[in-house]
Amino acid sequence: MIRDRFRAARLLALLIPLALLGGALAFQYIGKLYPCEMCWWQRYPHIAALVLAALAFVVPGRAARTALVGLAALAILLSGLIGVYHAGVEYHWWAGVTACTSTVSGPITLDSIMNAPIIRCDVAQWTLFHISLAGYNALFSSAGALAIFALMQRKAA
Repeated sequence: MIRDRFRAARLLALLIPLALLGGALAFQYIGKLYPCEMCWWQRYPHIAALVLAALAFVVPGRAARTALVGLAALAILLSGLIGVYHAGVEYHWWAGVTACTSTVSGPITLDSIMNAPIIRCDVAQWTLFHISLAGYNALFSSAGALAIFALMQRKAA
């Protein structure tokens, strides 16, 4: 039973960042919702979690696999916490960063810089049920990380 719980934790550690990064990229490239600076901050831990979880499938040794899954869960939780901060900035609960992100692509010229839209961190580009993408990342990442930690416990609850 413990072995099955660890397999489930390892699979979740791989699928959660894969799904959330896939969704973010779909919104960016299909939905044309470009990421702001804090959106990028949320992606970096998911990228790290994806690499760590993938390594947990190929690295020999139970202790190493357990450590990798635990680190992946921490990275997923970190992304969720950044999502909480970002959602709070979007809802104007607290102040955020002052940097904004531009969507310049191709050769960088003065014209391309001046015509690129600026993506603000304090304005949600998309919501569903009044929850922004940062809010959904906070919910799914935090809940997913907690589920992974729960599954990694040695004794069944």
